[in-house]
Amino acid sequence: MAAKKHDFPVAQIRRFLEPGPVVLVSSRHGDRTDIMTMGWHTVMEFSPSLVGCVISSANHSFGLVRESGECVINVPTAKLTDVAAKIGNSSGAEVDKFAAFGLTAEPAQLVSAPLIRECHASFECRLFDDALVERYNFFVFEVVKAHVARSPKHPQTLHYTGDGVFMLAGKTVRRKALFTKVS
Repeated sequence: MAAKKHDFPVAQIRRFLEPGPVVLVSSRHGDRTDIMTMGWHTVMEFSPSLVGCVISSANHSFGLVRESGECVINVPTAKLTDVAAKIGNSSGAEVDKFAAFGLTAEPAQLVSAPLIRECHASFECRLFDDALVERYNFFVFEVVKAHVARSPKHPQTLHYTGDGVFMLAGKTVRRKALFTKVS
């Protein structure tokens, strides 16, 4: 029997629709660096590998990313939950987030923005399309280099549901036999 549905505040639907794990976006322009916490991003294409995301123009990272046309999307695991929350509630205009939160900046290979050593994966990105930046703050990045830890294969990632609540990625479920389309 299906659960009975009830009216729900439209402004809170993100709780059900967040498309992926919380990520830490690192950026650099000149001698300024920043890290922002992001809970909304979406894979748009596989080849080239395109990722779309919104960066508020009120966010310090917006200017760094807009000016440099680059960033690194870093995927933290559950161990960094408190750090991700604190980064998201501070301004890079006022604090060096790498120093303040004990994170290690490592040089990227193809972009100027740093990788975050403590994250499970880091994806070097270049701005691919900025047609929607002025209107919606929507950036489309191409992932030009990917760095992923070998283990664990399925890390426990964070998923933000709003109001200071995170869910953790859990058990994996395999249905490979049902995927008959060859890619």
